[in-house]
Amino acid sequence: MPHSVPILKNDWVTHNVRRFRLEKPPGYKFEPGQATDVAIDEEGWRERTRPFTFTSLNDWDELEFTIKIYPERHAVTERLAGLEPGARVLIDDPWGTIQYAGPGTFIAGGAGITPFIAIFRSLAAQGALAGNTLIFSNRTERDIILREEFEAMADLERLWVLTDEPAPGLPFGRIDAEFLRRHVSDPGGRFYVCGTDEMVGDVRAILEAMGARADSVTFER
Repeated sequence: MPHSVPILKNDWVTHNVRRFRLEKPPGYKFEPGQATDVAIDEEGWRERTRPFTFTSLNDWDELEFTIKIYPERHAVTERLAGLEPGARVLIDDPWGTIQYAGPGTFIAGGAGITPFIAIFRSLAAQGALAGNTLIFSNRTERDIILREEFEAMADLERLWVLTDEPAPGLPFGRIDAEFLRRHVSDPGGRFYVCGTDEMVGDVRAILEAMGARADSVTFER
């Protein structure tokens, strides 16, 4: 049964991504990388659920979601962006298959970074980030979500990739077969992939063609 909880804070992370802090229901638990279905607790919006990933950790006093806003769609995220603290949303039980299973290469496209935020925060708190690499693709440099936080994680290897607007010192282009052959040194390792369905399908196919085992590639099913 959904929980109705108030928004405590709603602010910008980038030009089109907002961070929402919510009251945490008593006893509510989830694993880093999991998501839940969220709806605005208002007439006409309660049935319009959308999946969003937790970017907080279980030991936090509040829930956090980091959500890309699409004003051009005139839909749920636009309405969410305009909600003030005190407005209420509905959250359901946690679900999701993107959970940490050991060091590997994380490949994210745009808002697909969100399952990895809580995973990296959890690993950082444990001092267990070593051996992990993040490859994060965005359209432009200003689209990179939580760049400063990731760059402060000293044991996390990072590669920012841009597809629409070049920037000095950053790779430019798609994460395609040529790119992955150049930047993945161990195709037999573990991989975590999140982005659009098309991106995830393409990257999985390329990795498996390079020699990755199907069961070593984690993605949202």
